[in-house]
Amino acid sequence: MISTDYVPDLLEQGLRRAGAEGLAMEARVADAENLPFADEEFDVVLSTFGVMFAPHQARAAAELLRVVKPGGRIGLASWTPDSLIGELFRIIGRFVPPPAGLTSPAAWGAETRLVELFGPAAIGIRTQRKPYVFRYRSAEHWVEVFRTYYGPVNKAFAALEPVRQEQLHGEIVALLGRYDRGGGNALIAPSDYLEAVVTKARDLA
Repeated sequence: MISTDYVPDLLEQGLRRAGAEGLAMEARVADAENLPFADEEFDVVLSTFGVMFAPHQARAAAELLRVVKPGGRIGLASWTPDSLIGELFRIIGRFVPPPAGLTSPAAWGAETRLVELFGPAAIGIRTQRKPYVFRYRSAEHWVEVFRTYYGPVNKAFAALEPVRQEQLHGEIVALLGRYDRGGGNALIAPSDYLEAVVTKARDLA
C-alpha cells in the first residue's frame, strides 16, 4: 500500500497511524496531477477528500485513470456542493476569489461532474451520498481548528487583512450555526459527502 500527498507532515502522520494499526504502508510526496507511478500500476486507487482539491480536475482524473489497471477501481470521497463544506467553499470564494477558469473542489461531489471526468473511460460509476458529522466543543472551536490545520481555511485567513478576517470568521460561525444540531451543548454539524467507485474500462480503444 502506498500513500501520497504533497504535504510531508500529513504523510508522517499517516505513517504513524498505519504503524499503530499494524499496517504496512509506504509514503511518497506526490502531485495528484503528475503521479510518480507507471501506467496501470495499481488495482485500486483511493482518494478521501484529497484529489478534489487539485486545481486542474481533468488532469487529476486522467492521472487516476492512467495509474489504475483496466478493470481496476477508483474510490473517491468528496464533499457535495450543497453540504456544509460545499457552502464553506462558496463563502471562501467570495472573500478570496479563485483564479479564473478553476472549478470548485465540491464539483467532485456531484455525479454529473464525475461522469464528465471519468465517463468515457469507465464501464461503471457507482455513487452514494453519505453523511459525516463534525463534533466540536463549539463553532468557535471548529473555526480555530480549521483555521490552523485545514488548508483552504488556513490559506483564506492568511490572504486577508484583519478586518476581512473578522468578517470571514463571522460568516463561518453563522454557517455552522445553521447546521448545528447540538442544541447549545456542543457543535454537532452534519456535512454530506459523495462516495464514488469508478471502474475503469478494460478496453479504451
